[in-house]
Amino acid sequence: MKTIRNLIYCGTLVLALSAYGAKADNDGRGKAKTRKGSAQTTASVNTGAAVHTNRMHHNANAQLSTNASVHHRNARLRTEASEHNAARFNNTTKINKTNVVNRTVVNRTRVRNVKIVNNWKTTRFNGAQYVVFRNYHRQFHPSWWWRNHYNRVVFVGGGWWAWNDGWWYPAWGYAPGITFAFDGPIYGYNGWSPDRVTIAVQEQLQRDGYYDGPIDGVLGTYTRQAIAAFQEDHGLAVTSAIDEPTLSTLGVA
Repeated sequence: MKTIRNLIYCGTLVLALSAYGAKADNDGRGKAKTRKGSAQTTASVNTGAAVHTNRMHHNANAQLSTNASVHHRNARLRTEASEHNAARFNNTTKINKTNVVNRTVVNRTRVRNVKIVNNWKTTRFNGAQYVVFRNYHRQFHPSWWWRNHYNRVVFVGGGWWAWNDGWWYPAWGYAPGITFAFDGPIYGYNGWSPDRVTIAVQEQLQRDGYYDGPIDGVLGTYTRQAIAAFQEDHGLAVTSAIDEPTLSTLGVA
C-alpha cells in the first residue's frame, strides 16, 4: 500500500514538472516572439524613418537642383539680355559715330587753311564799310582814359573792349598783362557784346560748313580762317574779321 502511494506521488511530480517545463517553454517562446516582434517593429520604424529621411534628402536635392536650374536659366537670360543690349549699344554707337564722321567730313569740305589778313591799309579796303579797319591802330591808355573817352567798356574773352559808334575796339593798357586773341575792330551788330556776336558768327559758319572749332565767342585763329574762307567764297573783301558785309551775307545781321 505504501508502495502504491509512492508511485502515485512520483507520477504526480513528473506530471507537474512536465507541465511546468511546457509552460516555461511556452513563456520563452512568447518572449522570443515578443522580442522578435519588437525588433521587427523597431526595424520597421527605423526603416520608415530612413525612407522618410531619404525622401527628404531626395526632395531637398531635387529642390536644390531645381533652384540651380532656375538660377542658371536666369543667369543665361541675363547674359543674353546684356549681350543683346550691348549689341544694340554697339550698333547705335557705330551709327552715331558714322553720323559724326559724315557730318565732320561735310563740314570740312569748306574748311581750309586760308591766309589771315591783318593789313587793312590796301586798296581792297577803300569802301566806306571798311573805314574802321583802314584807320585802325593800336592805342595804349590806362583804364581811367578809356572810361573818360568811352561810355561802355566790357571785359570779354580775357580782355577789355571799348564801344564806339557800333564797333568794339581792344582797350590796350586798360589793365596790365592783358592781351587779345584778335587785335582789331569787331562789328557790334545791334549793340551785341564782342563775344555774343562772335558766337553768332561761329554758329552760322559751322552750319555753312566752314567752321568745326569750339563755339566759345573768341575771335581766334580758327574762327578768322573760317571767316576768311567764307569771305573769299562770297566775293567779299577778306578782312578775316567780323565786319558789316560779312554779317549781312551770313544772315546774322
